[in-house]
Order: sequence, then C-alpha cells, then structure tokens
Amino acid sequence: MANFNVSRTMSTQHPDNVNNPFFSDNTELHGDDEIKEAFYAYSHIHCKEQLWDCEGKEVDNFVVKKLFNKYEPYFRRHKLGKDVFLTLRVPNPSVEKSEAKILLETLESIPRNFDAARLFYNEDIAPIFEIALPMTTDARELVRLAEYYKKHVVGKQHHKISDMLIAEWIGHFQPEKLRIIPLIEDKESILSADKIVGSYLENEKVDDYQRVWLARSDPALNYGNLATVLMLKVSLQRLNELQEKSSVEILPILGCGSAPFRGNLKPTNVKSFVKGYPSVYTLTLQSAFKYDYNIKDVTNAVEFLNEARSSKPIAIDEIKCLEIIDKLTDEYRKQVKLLVDYVNNLVPYIPSRRKRKLHIGLFGYSREVTGLKLPRAITFCAALYSYGLPPEILGLNALDEKDIDYVKDIYPNFENDLKDSLMFLNKENLGIFPKEIVEKVEGTLAIADYETDERHKKITSIILENLKSNDYKLLSENITRAGFVRGFLG
Repeated sequence: MANFNVSRTMSTQHPDNVNNPFFSDNTELHGDDEIKEAFYAYSHIHCKEQLWDCEGKEVDNFVVKKLFNKYEPYFRRHKLGKDVFLTLRVPNPSVEKSEAKILLETLESIPRNFDAARLFYNEDIAPIFEIALPMTTDARELVRLAEYYKKHVVGKQHHKISDMLIAEWIGHFQPEKLRIIPLIEDKESILSADKIVGSYLENEKVDDYQRVWLARSDPALNYGNLATVLMLKVSLQRLNELQEKSSVEILPILGCGSAPFRGNLKPTNVKSFVKGYPSVYTLTLQSAFKYDYNIKDVTNAVEFLNEARSSKPIAIDEIKCLEIIDKLTDEYRKQVKLLVDYVNNLVPYIPSRRKRKLHIGLFGYSREVTGLKLPRAITFCAALYSYGLPPEILGLNALDEKDIDYVKDIYPNFENDLKDSLMFLNKENLGIFPKEIVEKVEGTLAIADYETDERHKKITSIILENLKSNDYKLLSENITRAGFVRGFLG
C-alpha cells in the first residue's frame, strides 16, 4: 500500500463518555469546549485528525480561525491540513431536509478557512479539504456534493459581476475540489459499499486513494451486534476486491465506540482489535476512549494505532455470512420490540454529554421498523447496561452450533468481546423483562465463559430499586456510577 498522508486515528465528538474532560467545567461539551477538544486530541493524545460535526447542532464555521488564534504556537509547528487534519461531517440533504441548507453554509466556509490558513502560514495549505456525508446510500449523493462545490462555491469566481469577475472582486476560491467520504450506515448500503464507491470513482476520476467510512453503532442498533460485525466483514472483503480491480487504494474508516455493542474499541485492547479488522485504515476515537481511561493508556494506544499497518481483510464465505446475518437480525428485532418500553423508561435519566442532537437514527425510517421509536445507539446501550442486560446477547439464540463455530473462525475476538459484555450482566434483574427474553438470554449464556463484575451488578440492582420507587435523582446518579465501572456511558 502506498504511503498516503492519511491519519490512522480520528477523534470524534460521539458523547459516550462518563468522565468530563479536564479542560471543561461543563458536563455537556459545546462551543469553545469543542475547540479545546480538537487541540487536546492533536497535542495531548497525538491523534492526527479531528472530526467536526456540522449537523444537528449550531455550526461554528470559524473553527480554523479560532484554533489558530487560541493555539498559535502549536499550529505554527504542526500545519493544519498537512501534519494534522480537520474533517467535516455535513448534513445529508437526501435525509436531513431541515438541515439541508447548513450543508451549503458549510461548503461556503471552506474557501474562507483556506484564506485564514494562507494568512497564517503564508503559503497555500487547505486546512479543510475532506468532508464526510452521513447516511450515504447512492453514489449520486456524493457526485452532487462534489459538483456543487466545484460549480457553485469555487466555480462562481469565474462569473462576471457588472464590470469584473468575482475572483477579481472577492479573490480566488480554494481549494478547487474536495475529497468526499461516504459514511455508510444501513445494511443494504454497507453490503453494497463497493458498488457505491466504484460508481463514484468512475464519475470523479479519483486516481490515488478513496476513504470509505463504515458505521458501527447505528447498524448494531438496527440489526444487532454480531450481525453488524459480519456485515462489516462482507463489506470490507468487497471493498478490497474493488481496490484490486481499480487503480485506487481504498482506505476504510471504521466508526467504533468503547462499548462492546458499539465496537469494543478501547485503549486497553487496541492490539486485538486491529487483528480483528486488519484492512481498516482509520479508527475513530470517541469520547469514552479519550476521557474514561488513564491518559498513559490512551497515548500508548494512539501511538500503536498511528504506527499500525493495514493489510488484507480476513477471508470469509459471503453466502454463509449473509445467511447468519438474516437469522440474527430477525431474532434481534423481535427481542428489541419486547424491550423498547423498558429502554425508553430509562432514557430521561441518562446524562447528556454534548449540547447537540445526533443525526436521525435508522429506526426513524418507515422502511426499517415501522412504528418503533428508539433512542440513539449510545443511549440505547446505556439503558440496557444499566438494567444489567448487555445488548450484545440479544438475538444470539438464533444461532446453532455450526453457526457459532464459523463465527469463531472468522471473528477472532468473538469470545473476548462477549466476555467483556457479559461482565455487566445482572441475572437477578432479568425478572422484570418478558419471559421470552429471560428464556432466550439464559439459553444463550453457555456460548461464552464469563465472570460478573460484582460492583456493576450491585449498582444495577440499586438502579432497578430506584426505578421501582420513582427515585429519579438517585436513578440518574447511579446510571452514571455504573458507567464509571464500565468505562463508558453507552
């Protein structure tokens, strides 16, 4: 693989942390706290890329100028756009209609940020040149975005106003084009990521590399944990085949959190994680990874990830995987329908960590699960872990012994990930759930050896008592306490 200047680690703003970062006095990060967070990611933990969300919250289009003004010595030594990177996640107009015009504002801000960097460095460096489009389902969404920027943001400089060109009047607009990263989140699109990316490459004539971001949390919420792992394995194999057919290096990004249900990527298990996903190029470092672990463990983990080298994905039998995915998804969804009210009963008492709303979850789509309203994946996880019911176990009863043996062959971390989640099981609390759930969960426990975390079990027993006695202040405090034991909120 060629040595591209692309980061192996990406700090994100996913609010799955329990601890507040030391640089913030607020339990909910917002505004200037997120400027500090970007600097912290670059300077303290040596993560080379920060994701900046421009969807679902008040957009700060002056982030580059603020970073330069506040941390001038650092950015004199580490050039933004060359040594460290800022990547924008923008709204997808195909899905987020109410946020659609924020996309246009964000695109218009990119040349202005270029001007700020040119003044700062006295050379042409694009501080922002990549944007991620969430919920991508079609290459045409990516093409529209690339074309709009080229024709209507940068292209307008060639238009004449009265007696002169806009470029003469306002100045030149740079960078001339953007790199677009599809962020792919639903099952059909993840399984056809190679087709989406292949079509985009043909249209845009990319000749060096293309990044592709595969989601981990939302698919787990929609299809179940293990089904998502297998889905990603199929997708990564197909993306590798696309790379071999084309002359373009495909650099996958995997969006994992610290909860086993959301990927089980934490500072203490990066080596085994990388073995499980050898072809992934960039990993997301979410808030729990950054703030809920010892700083030395965090910096060591980031250093390891930055120096790791990607290789080919683990070979799989796609037909077999797809059969198992369908079995798991059907059973998982039946169980989630029985649990939805229990989850939503705890949602109001789960602490918030960011002043923002994340983009629409797929359960909101009628084409997914009609009439089922669930919170986002972090909150969903926090609720079920707080009951002492690890969500990873849902749907696993659909597998027979042959399925399990095959899963263990192609998913080296299967037993360890399951062990990590079952630490947080509280069998004594299961009685509050429907009988069908209890029977299926208990019937599945033989798959893995596990030891219960007694501290977590004790707190989840208290949480159930708080809920039964309507003691909501203590309930919220104990949900947080349980998160401290786990090392993540959700």
